[in-house]
Amino acid sequence: MALMHEPTAPYHSAQDALRVLETVAGHATGVTDTELARRTGLDPERLTALLRMLRREGYVEQVTDGAYVTGETLRRLGSAHEREQALGEQLQQTLDRLRDSVGAAVYLSRYIDGEVRIGPYADGPTTPAVNEWVDFRSSAHATAIGKSLLTQLDHNARRDHLSRHKMARLTSRTITSDKLLLSRLEAQPPTVPVLDLQEYAIGTVCAAVPITAGSAVGCLALSLPVEHAHRLRRAADTLNRGAAPLLLSLAI
Repeated sequence: MALMHEPTAPYHSAQDALRVLETVAGHATGVTDTELARRTGLDPERLTALLRMLRREGYVEQVTDGAYVTGETLRRLGSAHEREQALGEQLQQTLDRLRDSVGAAVYLSRYIDGEVRIGPYADGPTTPAVNEWVDFRSSAHATAIGKSLLTQLDHNARRDHLSRHKMARLTSRTITSDKLLLSRLEAQPPTVPVLDLQEYAIGTVCAAVPITAGSAVGCLALSLPVEHAHRLRRAADTLNRGAAPLLLSLAI
């Protein structure tokens, strides 16, 4: 399976954050932001933003003299016997924060062994999750999640997926022509969110952004009641900007 798109902005942010973490981890007694800027080559404004994110996620801590040391999250993820539980907790906490910042249910999904896999998600009383009335694995053609994952595959992998999953009409807006869908997937810019405007379920709109890194194919998605459709694109942009912490957790 070949990938079609170059790494996205959240990927580059995660890579920069990893450089910062590696430098911090190499200084057991702490390292100042000035030294971090010198060693990583990052400009002060970008470094400040990354350090703010790393502190919020618990990857680094600032000690009394202002220097930075490794935080509890990084220590737990680096522990073999704690890693699985720590990763699950970290992903959930990050998704919860994203849910609150975008005001919508948020989902982490991946494409594994030729299938759409819905991972952890965050919803709430005022941000309900989508009712999975048709299995997401067989409805990639109609969901923002599925289409975002498919855009990250090459043409042959897309055709293979569609050959194994019939493109059923779920609403009057669902695309059921593989030729039309493949054409739209081919034309989808990697930096633009993929949308589902009541294609999967009447009354719900969704958006998804890729979080591809290396050979892994994944996406972050959100869903909103159709009466909040006017917020969809802005929420998707906020989601995209908040994707870096998730990529960082998966990369460590």
